[in-house]
Amino acid sequence: MNKTELVEAIAKKAGLSKKDAEAALKAFTDTVGAQLKKGDRIQLVGFGTFEVAKRAAREGRNPQTGATMKIAASKAPKFKAGKALKDLVNKK
Repeated sequence: MNKTELVEAIAKKAGLSKKDAEAALKAFTDTVGAQLKKGDRIQLVGFGTFEVAKRAAREGRNPQTGATMKIAASKAPKFKAGKALKDLVNKK
């Protein structure tokens, strides 16, 4: 499912216009991004948790030449699924 299909599904499920559904989705993604940028954690009970994982600086290798190189420390967004979402996906 791509963004357009997701907007259509949200619009249909919530009884919204596609324009309103797209605005709601954009507001959600913008808010999650802004909170993660600040280092906050977002917990949606039953769905999952968005948080920032810190990656330490490390030494890596260039796969083509084998030369060592330094990889800078960084932060990465992380999502951990909640129990209800896991149960829904694993339901047979």
